[in-house]
Amino acid sequence: MHITVFCSANNHIDPEYFTMAEEFGRWIGKNGHTLVYGGHDEGLMECIARATHEAGGRVEGVIPRRLVNSGHLSQYVDVEILCETLSERKDIMLRRSDAVVALPGGIGTLDEVFTVAASGTLDYHRLRVVMYDMNGFWTPLEQLMDALQEKGMIRGDYHRRVTFAKNLEEVVAALPTSSHE
Repeated sequence: MHITVFCSANNHIDPEYFTMAEEFGRWIGKNGHTLVYGGHDEGLMECIARATHEAGGRVEGVIPRRLVNSGHLSQYVDVEILCETLSERKDIMLRRSDAVVALPGGIGTLDEVFTVAASGTLDYHRLRVVMYDMNGFWTPLEQLMDALQEKGMIRGDYHRRVTFAKNLEEVVAALPTSSHE
């Protein structure tokens, strides 16, 4: 399975996020899956790439040329896929995805999550984003999504496109059982 992971490229965040990202990366690698991610060499991005690579998994980095030119391509990338823009990066990552998981992140991660969710509502794909709610990181977003749902701002049940998982076991349980789900 190709598991796309969206997450922070910042180093100065809660150390527990790194521990949990490493655990998830080891699970990806040990189970013979492929990590598809942003290719960056910092933060949770570098952490999950290293853990997946060291556990025997394949790592595909979809990275804008300007990050490569500034020396930010991770050494743990097995397959480097260059792109020009963040929009192109999202499109490539989405096409390569059998599953999508979001770890803690900022504006870029939110952009990626909502691009996947919104395009899914228009039937461009059947992917659902699993929000790995490490230590309650995504709880405020879940509350916002519930409020939007209650106010009628979301057509249908948003849980078909976005689900929240509190631990690795819940993340794994939310992943599709095949690349065709």
